Amino acid sequence: MKDKWTFKMTPTRAVLIGIVVFGLVATFVRYTKGLGASTNLTDSYPWGLWIGFDVLCGVALAAGAFTTAATVYIFNNKKFEPILRPAVLTGFLGYILVAVGLLYDLGKYYFIWHPIIMWQHHSVMFEVAWCVMLYLTVLALEFSPVVFERLRQEKARRVIHSITIPLVIAGIILSTLHQSSLGSLFLIVPHKLYPLWWSPFLPVFFFTTAVAVGMGMVVVESTLSSQAFGKQPETRILADFTKGLPIVLGLYLVMKIADLAIRGQLSLVFAGTVESNMFLAEMIIGVIVPGVMACFSSLRRNTNTLFLIGLMVVAGVVMNRIDVSLVGMARSAGQAYFPHWMEFSVSAAIVSAGVLVYTFVIENFPMEAHEYAAEEEAGRITRAA
Repeated sequence: MKDKWTFKMTPTRAVLIGIVVFGLVATFVRYTKGLGASTNLTDSYPWGLWIGFDVLCGVALAAGAFTTAATVYIFNNKKFEPILRPAVLTGFLGYILVAVGLLYDLGKYYFIWHPIIMWQHHSVMFEVAWCVMLYLTVLALEFSPVVFERLRQEKARRVIHSITIPLVIAGIILSTLHQSSLGSLFLIVPHKLYPLWWSPFLPVFFFTTAVAVGMGMVVVESTLSSQAFGKQPETRILADFTKGLPIVLGLYLVMKIADLAIRGQLSLVFAGTVESNMFLAEMIIGVIVPGVMACFSSLRRNTNTLFLIGLMVVAGVVMNRIDVSLVGMARSAGQAYFPHWMEFSVSAAIVSAGVLVYTFVIENFPMEAHEYAAEEEAGRITRAA
């Protein structure tokens, strides 16, 4: 068990801190001069990098929390417990950073609390707002045993442990709702979003890719964390965890092809346009190649190739969300959009802050359940003696 609070300064962390400080400059401009001075957004392009990356990608990349929790508690695969707490931490931080990103994008950010008291039952955004708020609460409760163990609050830890299953079920329901609802946001723009991405099945596509990237992100996060902290990679566990990846990616690929064929848009895939090239890159890099690679256990059980599989899935989903929110809207907008340097700065600062907090928590909290259990057992033996 960790007793002292530590934060080891490294060159990488120094760079991350510098990025955060630089982002604070852009933050000052954003909140004193407004969106016009800090972004390249227009009436034709009201949603830019902060929505496309910080929110849509952020929510998707945080999906590892509900996929891992469901695997461990609902499907009772206890062998995946070693990767559960880091996955929940990543999800928890991811949703916090999504909320922070929204504070930058909203014109009247100080009204972000309005959905709590101003209900609009027919609004998809209302449903997303409530789901994100509730799921943040669920993630905070799911992660709280780590905090209670660090503070040695055994009674509080036991209380949370007694309601773990209901919390996990609530988390799965809320995740299913808002992961799919983010796709529903684009259902109202069938004449603006390019046909390769617009579909009446967008909610299903968003949820399916969220499940896939949940597995991919757990692999990426676990591998990088092991390297950064000099730990043995959980390759064997991660290899088993990603067994279902070919099924999820294969299902998504079949659904996408069938959808395009039924809507008569399949020819657009090879049209040679910017949109078709981006679509092909997204499908090849993020779906087809990692899906095929994940079919072979020998590749999944190799740390390097497993990491590559996870990284490609993550890259593919990021590309998909950017394509849907930015690339797919460009033609109908009739103008180009490229993020202002302050938009890049803020997004980089948000990600960097998340990495810094993650490393701090890993160094100072019992992220492996057996740490606390071992200490408790040692304490009981000492008291008995």
